[in-house]
Amino acid sequence: MLQVELSPEEIRTAKPYRQWDMTDAEYDRFTQLIGHLPTFTEVGLASGMWSEHCAYKYSKPVLRQFWTKNENVVMGPGEGAGAIRIGAGKVVVFKAESHNHPSAVEPYEGAATGVGGIIRDIFSMGAKPIAVLDSLRFGELTDPRTRQLLDQVVAGIAGYGNAIGIPTVGGETAFDPTYARNPLVNAMCVGIMDEDQLQKGRAAGVGNAILYVGAKTGRDGINGASFASGTFSDGEAADRSAVQVGDPFMEKLLVDACLEVTNDHQDILVGMQDMGAAGLVSSSAEMAGKSASGMALDLDLVPQREPDMTSFEIMLSESQERMLLCVAAGHEAEIQEIFARYGLDAVVIGRVTAGHQYVLTHHGETVCDIPVSSLTSDAPVYHQASQQPARLQAPAPDWQPVITDVTATWTRLMNQPTIANKASLFSRYDAQVQTNTVVLPGSDAAVLRIKGTDRAIAMTTDSNGRYVYLDPYIGGQRTVAEAAANLVASGATPLGITDCLNYGDPTKPEIFYELETSAQGITAATKVFNTPVISGNVSLYNETNGTAIYPTPMVGMVGLIEDMTTITTQDFKQAGDLVYLVGTTQPDFSGSEIQKLLTGDIAGRLADLDLATVKHQQDLVLAAIQAHLVTAAHDLSEGGLLAGLAEMAFANQIGADLRVAVPTSWLFAETPGRFLITIAPENQPAFEKVLGSAATLLGRTTAAPQVTIAAPNRTFSASLADLHQAWEEGIPCRMN
Repeated sequence: MLQVELSPEEIRTAKPYRQWDMTDAEYDRFTQLIGHLPTFTEVGLASGMWSEHCAYKYSKPVLRQFWTKNENVVMGPGEGAGAIRIGAGKVVVFKAESHNHPSAVEPYEGAATGVGGIIRDIFSMGAKPIAVLDSLRFGELTDPRTRQLLDQVVAGIAGYGNAIGIPTVGGETAFDPTYARNPLVNAMCVGIMDEDQLQKGRAAGVGNAILYVGAKTGRDGINGASFASGTFSDGEAADRSAVQVGDPFMEKLLVDACLEVTNDHQDILVGMQDMGAAGLVSSSAEMAGKSASGMALDLDLVPQREPDMTSFEIMLSESQERMLLCVAAGHEAEIQEIFARYGLDAVVIGRVTAGHQYVLTHHGETVCDIPVSSLTSDAPVYHQASQQPARLQAPAPDWQPVITDVTATWTRLMNQPTIANKASLFSRYDAQVQTNTVVLPGSDAAVLRIKGTDRAIAMTTDSNGRYVYLDPYIGGQRTVAEAAANLVASGATPLGITDCLNYGDPTKPEIFYELETSAQGITAATKVFNTPVISGNVSLYNETNGTAIYPTPMVGMVGLIEDMTTITTQDFKQAGDLVYLVGTTQPDFSGSEIQKLLTGDIAGRLADLDLATVKHQQDLVLAAIQAHLVTAAHDLSEGGLLAGLAEMAFANQIGADLRVAVPTSWLFAETPGRFLITIAPENQPAFEKVLGSAATLLGRTTAAPQVTIAAPNRTFSASLADLHQAWEEGIPCRMN
């Protein structure tokens, strides 16, 4: 998008900054901060840096509530990614990012560059990326546009991740009408490194060099940060120029070159940061700001792939596969030689300066001369009004399903896209490149070994906007509890979380209430589960024509498995094992999959969540797994006990003969904090000693490929073949 550069006086009159989502009041504030009428470039930089995407100006008061530290946290929020100790001098580095707005406009490139961006956040810390996960939300598959979005988003994730050689090992995908116009594409990346080699995004030391490395700068992604901080409407043309274009093969070279620098030249590398949202201005200003330094850049030296680029375009381009390094003066050639071997540009474009000014020259003229702080720490922070939505104040129905044919309803449930097999999606991802993946997509959590050790890392992504819509506080708690349960079911001790906070327009008091209150629920849960928030991302303005998505916080959680022999998967292993339910089943149907299936909508209230009890039961399950007493474990979530039971039976076509003490309709309930566990009969005394009253024996697995359940009100059976067929066809048949 070509920009007509106005004079400072013309800017004050014409107010072009409004189209970049900068208000008149913000323009006036910026003018006061810098002490003169801003140039076109200066006001453009401020619009990008003061966007919600970069400045978190609406969400920062909420983010400050998060619990971010415990004894294992090495790096918390504020850097490219967070880091947690995992022993033996190692840290696990991880972060999640959203690419919602770009993916709604250009789904392939939007998703692909979302993966590329989160990978750069990880290796900017000096960590080798070992895994990518995703969390995806779409409208209903009856909509042709949704089918196209799903296909292209998955293709974009696969195209980038497979080409760069980093496995995509897990994630989640769900479907609700609320996401029809605003799909959610959240990506998470995990890396491992030595703690003593951890990097920071710093630009310190007067005279030290600022190196631009990687791909050349083009006009793609200009104003991308502002684009991601606005809403959609039917009458607006999609701004495809704000969507970046990625090159995974270039990024692979960039990963290898940057890791060589961090591994071999710690003594001369001062800092490193990805050029992400708001491009070169964001990385350079943030690096200077965190170091209380000044910076001077010559934009004529920036590698460019298009002619006649303006300073505005050069600084705000979000061209992909670019990094900014600060290198000790006199050692520039050593670093440049490394990048040259990979065929990458590595150009000194400026220096760290004394004082605190941010100075840009272009074609021999000074186009920007402002305090660094005017772009960083002096960005506005708004304390928004908060108001409970009317829907949460109105009486809520206590909906209970009436099910006459349990088997038929169970079969229909397994065919629902949110419940159905996602193999047609994740089979497009290379989950085993790097040869570290131990547990593949489709189980409760992905598990990757730590090479050279007996230990492994487990990881998961979880969200449920329906729950948060019905009760933001309890929904926030349940999101964290569900992520922890997925790790525990795999044999891992939860360590910490990253988040993507996906909401509507925060200037609306009801939306801000959802954001604020769900964050409070997340905070309460992280303290109980000892999983601090070490990194994350906020994606607001996810709405079209004034209608917002469900408030959808996504939690990415990582855990540690000390002994790989205790890794546990969800599939039944053999006939004759005992089947236990951990936790109690209640008639919890609000926001459930069965409610949506039978009524087409969600409604009701969520029951209070006893976090201490849920955590205690998770600890007991983990203790039993670590004692080698468990053959299979599965957290129960969407679809309730029946969905979880079917998923455990499918892999090896092993059935079950069970007796339950609740009505058959309750088997569809989504009471949180429950697990299905199988054990070998000889381990029954030891298992029951560990679990005590938390576990209830339901029955046994069987060689016959069917499930029979006796309940107080009836006994019913279901063929695994019929259930499996419905589960397998849920997505492919709708896509075709």
